[in-house]
This record gives sequence, structure tokens and C-alpha cells, in this order.
Amino acid sequence: MDSPKVGHIDFLNVLPLNYGYRHAAQDLQIVYGVPTFVNAELHAGRIDFSNISSIEYARHSDELLILPKLCVRADCDVTSIVLVSRKPIEKIRDDKIILTSKSATAQRLLKIILHESYDAAPHYETRDVAVKNPVDDDATAALFIGDDALQIYLHRPKNFYLYDLGCEWHKLTGRQMIYALWAVRKKFAAEEPELLRTTYQKISQAFAYGLNHKSDAIQSVLPTKPFTFDELDKYLGGIIKWDLTADGLDALKIYYRKAAAMNLIEHEPELNFAAVL
Repeated sequence: MDSPKVGHIDFLNVLPLNYGYRHAAQDLQIVYGVPTFVNAELHAGRIDFSNISSIEYARHSDELLILPKLCVRADCDVTSIVLVSRKPIEKIRDDKIILTSKSATAQRLLKIILHESYDAAPHYETRDVAVKNPVDDDATAALFIGDDALQIYLHRPKNFYLYDLGCEWHKLTGRQMIYALWAVRKKFAAEEPELLRTTYQKISQAFAYGLNHKSDAIQSVLPTKPFTFDELDKYLGGIIKWDLTADGLDALKIYYRKAAAMNLIEHEPELNFAAVL
């Protein structure tokens, strides 16, 4: 078959891989997009591999296999998933909260945290959010993810409260959080086992290349991003980590268990891995 299509959530939290794709894996067909777009493309079978929101695996575990060793995680603070609020989080009750339309995992993470940590039952509405006007007049708070959230975290808007969901999750559970996984469609894995292995190797090699050239990767985006070199250097590898560990998988199971208990997913999925090693 032709070269498989590989989805890529093009956020700064995977900048090293993005750099590796562009400089060391030109033979891969990369499809770029925000989490909700890439998740949908993988589910529809229009791409074969992708980094995906971790909740997306739970929603479609019957169709997907996890690629080992790769993830996006943070031990505590994540800095790129934030709730911006007009009032302290402990005073939120049945308020309206706007959820970014780019999000998947973070939406459910926020609902778990507000329910379990603060006994809140807000009204949620999904729509676009904007850094310049973080909370619309008709709402109490808004959820941001990715580069927009990082910008808000590092350049905090006046007269708002700011909450890092990674920190809030750690306060609730004492655990780290896995925000994204890499996955392949089961059908592709069954039909193309050799291509599965070689594509996984190319993805891993592209990631390694990007990590070895992290400074160059950061320099490449500075002209178009509102961040300094030091801010991104601290974020990438200091705050955000990419190795899929046993502790991380245990924490992911807790997230899935809590999401299932709140009917945010149909059931807690088994973690099944692709045979690539």
C-alpha cells in the first residue's frame, strides 16, 4: 500500500516531534490539526496513526491500539491546560463554563475535578475561546488548552483567577496525568504488520531527532509564537515529558475509571498495545 497517513496534533507540547517530522521523516504523510480534528480523522479511517487525546483511546478502544513508549504527560503542573475564572474555583457551583472546541481529554478532566474536588455542577457549553477576551460576558469561566493556554499561563490576564488542571488533578489524586497517546487503527495493524513496525520506527526516530535538536526546534518557532526561548525550553522536557511509564499508565487508568463513573465515557477500557517492539 501507499505510505500510511500519520496524524499530528500540532501543539507546542510536541514541538520536537513536529520538528523531526519536518526535517527527518519527509517520507511520512503527515496530517496536521487540533485534537478534535485529528481524533475524528483517525476514527473515520482517513488516517492510520496519530497522537490522540488520551480520552479518545477510551472512546474507541475497540478500534485502536496504543503505540508503546510515547505519550504527552506531566507530573503535576502542565501549564498548557488552564481554567480562567471570574471567581475562585471553590465558589463555582452551577455557573456557566465555556469549554474550548479544540479539547477532548481536558473537557472531561475539568468535569472530574470540579465534581470531585469542589462539589460543583456547572452548565457547560462548547464553543471557541479567545486569549484576548478569555471569558465571555455570559460565563463565569473558560477552559483553554494548548498554545493558547500556555500563553495565558505565562502572561496572566488581570482580574481573573487561573487554575492549572494538571496541578488540580495532582491535588485530587496525587498522580501524574497522561494527556495524549500515540495510537494505530487495529485494522491497519492486522493488515500491515511490517508497515506498522517501520512506521512506528520512523515516528520514534523523528521524535529522537527533534529531541536531539530541541534548541533548533524552539528557535524555529520563536518568530511566530509569543514566547521566549527560556519559556519553551523549560516547558519542553521540564514540564512536558514524552516517555510512557508504568506509573503514567496507572494514573491513566484512574482517569478512565473516574470518567466512566461520571458517564463521561461508556466504560473503562483495557490498555492494548500494538506489536511493534
